[in-house]
Amino acid sequence: MTSPTEDTRAQERFDALIAADSRIEPRDWMPDAYRRTLVRQISQHGHSEIIGMQPEGNWITRAPSLKRKAILMAKVQDEAGHGLYLYSAAQTLGITREEMTQQLIEGRAKYSSIFNYPTPSWADMGAIGWLVDGAAICNQVPLCRASYGPYARAMVRICKEESFHQRQGFEILLTLMRGTRAQQAMAQESVDRWYWPSLMMFGPPDEHSPNSAQSTAWKIKRFSNDELRQRFVGMLVPQAAALGVTLPDPELRWNEAEGRWDMSEIDWTEFREVLAGRGPMNAERLRARRAAHEDGAWVREAAAAYAQKRSAAEAVAA
Repeated sequence: MTSPTEDTRAQERFDALIAADSRIEPRDWMPDAYRRTLVRQISQHGHSEIIGMQPEGNWITRAPSLKRKAILMAKVQDEAGHGLYLYSAAQTLGITREEMTQQLIEGRAKYSSIFNYPTPSWADMGAIGWLVDGAAICNQVPLCRASYGPYARAMVRICKEESFHQRQGFEILLTLMRGTRAQQAMAQESVDRWYWPSLMMFGPPDEHSPNSAQSTAWKIKRFSNDELRQRFVGMLVPQAAALGVTLPDPELRWNEAEGRWDMSEIDWTEFREVLAGRGPMNAERLRARRAAHEDGAWVREAAAAYAQKRSAAEAVAA
């Protein structure tokens, strides 16, 4: 048990590392609140990658060509890897992967609300890549400088791979927009559906975001929700012009006087409903994840039995 003086010194060392823009590593002392915040954020990020495999995995067998199937399969595989990177980073904070998985399949852990929307058309693979992965890149690149070392290092590779995903989505939409009128209409309809949920990915307005201020003070976050949302919209406008699609916001315009984008009010009621588990696909996403976990039980049991057998053999040999 540490003394009050030791706790004070440890807090001072932690504060000094944060102030110097240095990294906190797993063996460093950290406040319990900092650890809890990281466990919540990193595990939710990992859950989002794992659940995010479902909307696109649904289209692998129905992609319009062998090339498209291979690309989409590689992307879904990347997302599985991202989830594993993030779970590994969270484990350095003292939580086990089994605990995180149980929290997810029991519905006690959240993941990004964006993955609770359906994907009824092939154009959705383009809209997800361009809008959803584009928003993810905008949000995650600053996390490469997060104050917690394992999280920041995991994000470097994740962001590199996400940039390919975004370009893949852009290319799918571009191909459709250069196609028939029906293909153009399909692309525009998909963009219309995914645009607003992608803006919600950055979280609620700053004044209604309870964790942002502290996360920013700890340098886990580097920019506020609204700052990132503004940056994202600024990226989309010229890209939408290049694609030939219309962003579904009649109020969207650059405000020269304030140096920001004016836009329509986001439907935060929808965001809260989806986040609370009442979105179009919430129940289906968790049901599929639980089924996959149950179906894979024999693999985990076999791996554990093999590890025990090998460990016993090594002990005898020693």
